[in-house]
Formats: sequence, C-alpha cells, structure tokens
Amino acid sequence: YNLQSHLSSNLIAIKKPVFPFNKFPNQNVFLSPEMKSTGEVIGFDRHLGSAFAKAEAASGQSLPVVGNVFISVNDSDKLTAIPIARDFKEIGFNIIATEGTSQLLNDNGVQVNSIFKVGEGRPNIVDSIKNGEIQLVINTPLGAQSRFDEYEIGKSAIRHKVPVITTISGAQAAVRGIRNTKSNSIKYVSLQEIFG
Repeated sequence: YNLQSHLSSNLIAIKKPVFPFNKFPNQNVFLSPEMKSTGEVIGFDRHLGSAFAKAEAASGQSLPVVGNVFISVNDSDKLTAIPIARDFKEIGFNIIATEGTSQLLNDNGVQVNSIFKVGEGRPNIVDSIKNGEIQLVINTPLGAQSRFDEYEIGKSAIRHKVPVITTISGAQAAVRGIRNTKSNSIKYVSLQEIFG
C-alpha cells in the first residue's frame, strides 16, 4: 500500500493569503486590487472543509466551534445564505443578522436574532464584536452603505480577532470545516508523508 500515492492523488488544497491586518488594524479586510499579502498558507486535506479549516488555522484565524455567527449578505446572496444559516444552527451556533437578512432567515424557518447595522442604532454589530459576542462574521456587502458597514465591521473584527468570511463559497467551506473540527475528523499529515 502506497500512502504517498494515495494521499497526494486525492488532495484538495486551500490557499489563503496572509495580510498584516494585526499591524494595520485600520485597513479594510475586504480585498481590493492594490492589496498585497505578506505570505500565504495552504491547508491540504481530502475534504474541502478540513482543508479550509487547516488554512484558517495556519493563518492565525482558527474557526470557532461554538458561539454566535453574524450574517449579513447582499440581495444576490440571500437565497444561498438560507442553507448556510440552517447548517450553522444544526451544528450548534446562534445566528445574528441585520434586518433584511434576519427577516429572510426567520421567514424560512431559521431562528435568528436581529441586530442594527452601524449607524442604525445601538447596540449595533460593531458593539457586539467589541463585547466578544460574535465569534464569526459572514458578510457579503454590496453598495455604498454596505461599504461603510463592512469597513467598520472589518476593522472591529481585526482588532478583536474574529474571523471574517466575505464570500458564500467561503461560508459553505467554513461550515464543513467547523463540522469536521467538532467531530475530531480532521487528520494532520506532514508534507513529507504526502510528497516525501
């Protein structure tokens, strides 16, 4: 039995750029063309979620296994956010969402607590991040007001070391990674064992 051949032929690799946000906490976490990473990490696994979780951990942003997930998505992502929110509830998370996302999720059978956007009132999402009440942020913004919100959310998340996911595909992979982490099914193998 050839372990090396078996492992390397069935691997998924998730590459994650590492940005120096901890050194520049006022920078925007939502990527723009001029941003440059200071390095990259890769998570290898035969399962997408496990590879994603490994890449997150390697970048210093381990995915949480309990707590509250904040979800705010743009209109084009709302329908795909429903099963993601259901999955987070299924694995034991509470969902907190902005008004529009909250109404959609509640209308589709996912119990969600609503929270103010920045500037809508207090306490708002940034207050909750600062108070340690949010363990994961899923935010796919669109539009001028959303850009302001994303900047404030991102800045607060960096300062308080809360992982931020800005795409639906990332959120889907995160759910799978958290599920695998909670079930202790993630296996770690050295690169020498894989590619030796």
